[in-house]
Amino acid sequence: MLMAMGSNVILRNGIHALPWFMLALAVILLDLYTKSLATTNLDYAQPLPVFWWLNMTLHHNSGAAFSFLSEAGGWQRYFFSILASVISLVLAVWLAIMPRGQWLLALSLGLILGGALGNLWDRVVLGYVVDFISVHYEGRYFPTFNIADSAISVGAACMLLDSFMHRDRPAVGERKAT
Repeated sequence: MLMAMGSNVILRNGIHALPWFMLALAVILLDLYTKSLATTNLDYAQPLPVFWWLNMTLHHNSGAAFSFLSEAGGWQRYFFSILASVISLVLAVWLAIMPRGQWLLALSLGLILGGALGNLWDRVVLGYVVDFISVHYEGRYFPTFNIADSAISVGAACMLLDSFMHRDRPAVGERKAT
């Protein structure tokens, strides 16, 4: 894909986005595999200590992050499924049309896309998201999460880092000052 901008030509990812889509697929597969292991091998809400700061504890989250709206009566399943679908579509298109060479942004989009689709699968198929990683310190517990949540968080951090590293980069469709 080419996009002419004045005398500058920007090469779009197009088929070159394939490795980033493969990263998203790898995140989805790892997420679903680990959730399957957790569901098969853990008793619900019974912590299995791994380290002094880490347990494997099976939970089902019918809400959003940190169980937000988990007791809302069921409508949230459809709302969050539609929201995740729309966001995933936007991320996939963004990844395909973004200029080549922006590897950190592409990495972040691939991680976020994979995480969003991993959790979307759970929401559509099961009606809730399977969480099992429980981090704690001195009796304080961080909300239980999964591989998809981790990928989304790392992807968001990479996106933030990319935005600080490339403040001078024009936005998509914006011309550089000459």
